[in-house]
Amino acid sequence: MAGAEGSAGRQSELEPVVSLVDVLEEDEELENEACAVLGGSDSEKCSYSQGSVKRQALYACSTCTPEGEEPAGICLACSYECHGSHKLFELYTKRNFRCDCGNSKFKTLECKLLPDKAKVNSGNKYNDNFFGLYCICKRPYPDPEDEIPDEMIQCVVCEDWFHGRHLGAIPPESGDFQEMVCQACMKRCSFLWAYAAQLAVTKISTEDDGLVRNIDGIGDQEVIKPENGEHQDSTLKEDVPEQGKDDVQEVKAEQNSEPCASSSSESDLQTVFKNESLNAESKSGCKLQELKAKQFIKKDTATYWPLNWRSKLCTCQDCMKMYGDLDVLFLTDEYDTVLAYENKGKIAQATDRSDPLMDTLSSMNRVQQVELICEYNDLKTELKDYLKRFADEGTVVKREDIQQFFEEFQSKKRRRVDGMQYYCS
Repeated sequence: MAGAEGSAGRQSELEPVVSLVDVLEEDEELENEACAVLGGSDSEKCSYSQGSVKRQALYACSTCTPEGEEPAGICLACSYECHGSHKLFELYTKRNFRCDCGNSKFKTLECKLLPDKAKVNSGNKYNDNFFGLYCICKRPYPDPEDEIPDEMIQCVVCEDWFHGRHLGAIPPESGDFQEMVCQACMKRCSFLWAYAAQLAVTKISTEDDGLVRNIDGIGDQEVIKPENGEHQDSTLKEDVPEQGKDDVQEVKAEQNSEPCASSSSESDLQTVFKNESLNAESKSGCKLQELKAKQFIKKDTATYWPLNWRSKLCTCQDCMKMYGDLDVLFLTDEYDTVLAYENKGKIAQATDRSDPLMDTLSSMNRVQQVELICEYNDLKTELKDYLKRFADEGTVVKREDIQQFFEEFQSKKRRRVDGMQYYCS
């Protein structure tokens, strides 16, 4: 018998101890995440009538559009109403998308919320995510065959998701950056490299008093020379030997043949370039051209960007045309970010959220309100006294203890009710 008790005691000691605070904090965290992702989307009305929604929660239905069929995306409301029992891929959020539910991509299904839709949405963009495949490795997430713990990060441009280890550059701590641009998008939007030297969380190049350091890698980087007609006394080789990685090569910027109004000496000119902020505009009014006048490095890696980095992008006429040609005008829209969408959802949820206790009280008459408040105060007092015993003894409150408390509380309540005397006047 003693052995059995000892075994039970050891088993109890091995059980994980979770405090009520831990449970409440975890529940609140999950609720906040759900509010962030879903709060900005309507869970009852199909979003099709809104046209291409700037950003919304999206899903892909593997049951209706399996791999091999045309990709399609559905809104939050349709995922509940039309595809509730189907196998869905959660796509998080995507920009400028119109709900496909029930259109020609769905052979037999008609949208229950809004059946009258065009056959296709030509403005929608699709990728492998709509078939549950992500990253350059084209694997599902979670991947049952991948035992390496790794986080998935979404590219702000193409909106695909990538394993941190497949981005060519180790991701900073999650709190240290706000957005990521993947390798392929950095190649397509190569103008971002000029900004990366100044803004990226993990600096791609290191400049200090006119020095350019060659970092991280052999043969995978390209040194970009100034585009303002200046030349260098010496050049950096793309392929740097192992022993020369730490060597620093000085790059002198020679003064342009045209006179400079602010300075007549080379040292003064370098000082001006060094102290210029990113927001200062060049004579042409283009921040990008000013940055391109400096030397920077392109690498075959993703880049990580801090909060509000988009506000530093040039918005001159030429740059806006370039953004349009590259189909990245959204980079200049502060409301395009996932953070802006999440904040919108949190605000909406906070506005709609009501207090269940106050709602219940408002539906009662005066006598019922008083009785409920008294019952609540009794429960609060007795539970506080009951838990205080455990705190004084330094013991853990178990599930059985809580069950015992409520059984005793209900028993006391029944005795009080049964013992009441009713009088008729």
